[in-house]
Amino acid sequence: MERLTTVLFVALVLFICRTSGLSCEIGCGETFPECSCSSTCTSLGTCCTDYKEYCVDILPYSGSILGGTDFMLLEASFNKTSHIVCRFNSNTDTVGYVDESGRGHCISPLLFETGWVPFQVSSDNGTTFSRDGSWLSVHTGKLDAKFKAILVNSTKWQYYGTPDVGGVLEMTWNTSLVRAERVNIELWGYRETGKAYTDTWQSEWAYLYSLARNHTNNGSFSFLPKPAENGFSSWELGSVRVSPSCYKDGMWNVQAAWTEDHALAWHLEEKFRQNSTIWALDKCLAWDKLENQLPNFLDDIIDCPCTLAQARADTGRFHTDYGCDIEKGSVCTYHPGSVHCVRAIQASLTYAAGQQCCYDSTGAQVLTSDSIGGSTPDRAHDWGSPPFKKPPRVPGQSHWVYDVLSFYYCCLWSDNCNYYFKHRPSSDCRRYRAPKSAVVFGDPHFITFNGVNYSFNGKGEYTLVSSEKKHLTIQGRTEPVNGTFIKATKLTSVAMREADSDVIEVRLVAGHKGLEVLQNQKTLPFTEQSWMDLHGVFVFSPASTNVTVMFSSGAGVEVRLREGTMTTTVLLPEEFRNSTVGLLGRMNNDPKDDLALSNGQLVRNHSNPEELFSFGASWAVFNRSALFTYDSEYLLEQYRSGPRHDLSFLPVFSVPENPDDPLANQASEICSGEGSQFCRYDILVGRSASMGNATRVSFQSYISLAQDLKQVVSCGWLRPPDNGKKEGTTYLQGAKVQFSCDDGYTLKGSAERVCLGSGLWSGAETSCVIPSNIAGIVAGSVIGALALIAIIVTVVLYTKKQKRKT
Repeated sequence: MERLTTVLFVALVLFICRTSGLSCEIGCGETFPECSCSSTCTSLGTCCTDYKEYCVDILPYSGSILGGTDFMLLEASFNKTSHIVCRFNSNTDTVGYVDESGRGHCISPLLFETGWVPFQVSSDNGTTFSRDGSWLSVHTGKLDAKFKAILVNSTKWQYYGTPDVGGVLEMTWNTSLVRAERVNIELWGYRETGKAYTDTWQSEWAYLYSLARNHTNNGSFSFLPKPAENGFSSWELGSVRVSPSCYKDGMWNVQAAWTEDHALAWHLEEKFRQNSTIWALDKCLAWDKLENQLPNFLDDIIDCPCTLAQARADTGRFHTDYGCDIEKGSVCTYHPGSVHCVRAIQASLTYAAGQQCCYDSTGAQVLTSDSIGGSTPDRAHDWGSPPFKKPPRVPGQSHWVYDVLSFYYCCLWSDNCNYYFKHRPSSDCRRYRAPKSAVVFGDPHFITFNGVNYSFNGKGEYTLVSSEKKHLTIQGRTEPVNGTFIKATKLTSVAMREADSDVIEVRLVAGHKGLEVLQNQKTLPFTEQSWMDLHGVFVFSPASTNVTVMFSSGAGVEVRLREGTMTTTVLLPEEFRNSTVGLLGRMNNDPKDDLALSNGQLVRNHSNPEELFSFGASWAVFNRSALFTYDSEYLLEQYRSGPRHDLSFLPVFSVPENPDDPLANQASEICSGEGSQFCRYDILVGRSASMGNATRVSFQSYISLAQDLKQVVSCGWLRPPDNGKKEGTTYLQGAKVQFSCDDGYTLKGSAERVCLGSGLWSGAETSCVIPSNIAGIVAGSVIGALALIAIIVTVVLYTKKQKRKT
């Protein structure tokens, strides 16, 4: 009875809202004069009555790109006779249900894209779709293991049938992922058909066959594989799905747990098991022939950073490759000898190709010309690229088809890597240019792209970086430190956008114990996933104190929380040269014009704090261009309605020198060396030793980053001579490479070559030649000729002598 009363009350409220025109039904995101359906309405207390009913929150909010995740619609109300249908991207329907407690559920579909996918919900079996939400589709390699079925000893699965690899295979899963007493174990295959780089190029997932039916849902399954029948062994890439037995074989988009996609060695034809090396070589040769017919994508991709330090520091353009991560023990299955690999974040413009760069324990780049574990470019970017959907942009699977299966053919299932590396040679770093960095930290202090440092303690919202050429805008908000009695401010929010990308804002949460990320004014949750593909931008947040934002141009913004203060680092690639203005200056290697007011006038005296204050105030943002979210009465009053630069707030411009100050000793102990003036200001003016220490750490981090990003000179790879060998696989300035020849050969050219600062190798090209014995041959010939002449002369003289005697 109580449940019925609640349902009737909700229905009555919804009826009143709809008839008064103030409903969020088919209106999420809109704002009315009387109430709002925008995401900011919750904190402002302005939501229309039916906001939660129609603008639904879900749990969990993310799952595999392969689908099958059961998620709840948290606050929407349904009755038990509701027939729920969930429509994703306006074109893919799945059947949901209402559970015993009256909560609605949707099932995520098999998708061909990653990122936030919009969905609508119908409660009348698909007649009307009145509720709106968003689902996060995740690349299988980035998905947490608890959300997928696990291949026990995955290497065995992918080498099955090669010499000495056989026996029973096993897989496991969390039974809560599939709520059924009995399950089916199915194999699904993936392939791409049609002519590459044409409209006929298509991707396909298909049900192949079942490994088991009506299996007890006990969280594990094992079997003895056999070659697939009916031609199914021609499918070489796929995934195993665990789904409730109540569904017919191969039914799409049902609750399920999937394994990662993998090479299906275990079901390949008998010919593979009889001689996997010959079978793989044939495949390798066919792939080699295909690659010769496809366009060359190598000139379309970015060059690798020269060093591991550069690769890890260039966070706007490169990100850790999950298959070879130094932070997780450097398990580099496909790159033996490497300790860390990164991938270019953005796919190339023309061919949607990817770049992978690997490094050894010395920090040097590993090249395929020297090692099987070297860096390899990819015809299809592993993480896919917008608009996704079709090859070669399908996340994960396109990369498998064109770059990974071929590695199995040529390198792992046979020993013919020369074919693979002919088409996937490592990029060296001769064209790589490290980005420039600038930083804001502490109370707040600024270091520009050209290394000019200063402090600006205005209260308001200001332009940190603006590039009209690249359509990039980064803005910062400053607020007073610890209330109004301390005359200093600190950065509390950074908002940014590039071209038509989503607006991303990173700000301090209440209490300043963590960072909050907003996408177009809506809070992004990072409780389930640390990486998100958004529109025109990626966001990575492995912890609540660490956020990295990456734009399509290669611009990166790092935000780190230290002792309640935000340190914001901006990284811009070479393409931004001469195109930036704002508080972080012009990126042009000329510090003299860094501090230019918004009207172009230069600051004359960089050591005059009042003049610097006027410079900073000139970069206050205009109302029409502000990117920030105003979702509290405080923000509306102080920033949205108030002045963008608060003229009434005058900070302390210089550090007071008072030996009786109780913090003076701590300032002396904590602050020393370069940058100590910033640390002292934050302790003695900001009245916080911990803040001063955080400032010291932030300054040192910037110095380390600048050192890591220093441009280095590469002379390029050196070939070992035929019939000889070389020692040394580092090709940066100062590196030495030595050469020697095999027995029976002589070295010609330089035995040692050094990489010079000009980018050229010292000495002459080295070769190994057969020793020359011309002098010996000539001497022997002369001696032989003389001996022959002597014999002839002797014979002639002897003959004449005999004639005289006669």
